[in-house]
Amino acid sequence: MTSARDDILSNIRRSLGVTGAERTRQGIVDERIDRAPRGVIPKRGQVSGRERLDLFRAQVEGALATITEVASPDEVPAAVAEFLRGHNLPATIRRGDDPRFAAMPWAETALEVSQGVSEGRDLNAVSHAFGGVAETGTLVMVSGPENPSTLNFLPDNHIVVVEAKDLQGDYESAWAKVRRAYGKGEMPRTVNFITGPSRSGDIEQTLLLGAHGPRRLHVIVVGG
Repeated sequence: MTSARDDILSNIRRSLGVTGAERTRQGIVDERIDRAPRGVIPKRGQVSGRERLDLFRAQVEGALATITEVASPDEVPAAVAEFLRGHNLPATIRRGDDPRFAAMPWAETALEVSQGVSEGRDLNAVSHAFGGVAETGTLVMVSGPENPSTLNFLPDNHIVVVEAKDLQGDYESAWAKVRRAYGKGEMPRTVNFITGPSRSGDIEQTLLLGAHGPRRLHVIVVGG
């Protein structure tokens, strides 16, 4: 079944003698997209190095999340255990199949670690972010078995690991990094931008944490 729109476009292509797959035409379209002007980018995120990390930290904390820094990936399991212990939470954690997690010394802690997607019964989860946005303290999460999207929303406490080198100043730079990593036409099925824990102020304008997802968000920055 074809729509009126399909019929109209088919008639136009037929009258022009084109199919839309011509290499020259595709090149023109690609060039126009590449040369598209960028929108206004806030000055706040146009920083680098330690200043960018400090901005990210301030924005994370301003969004009611917590943040800590570790020098190397080997320190991540201990930092996860410390966070759970500090909030009197069970020493259990669910993670995905991210190879960066597989290389970390989880066995050196008392944590009980399980892997795979969450079915809604996990209290705590840890994910590895693709990157972060300093101007808003936002985490960039891409979906896949390495870091299932269910871990972003179902557990009550979400711990997210991000490498300092993967922090971008602004959203535009973060999207450009995703496109470079995955290539044209091969974007991940889901890209989630997460800023702070889940919250809602719809009921009598009272802020309620954990309304639609984790009530706690803790960020671990590696290599700051």
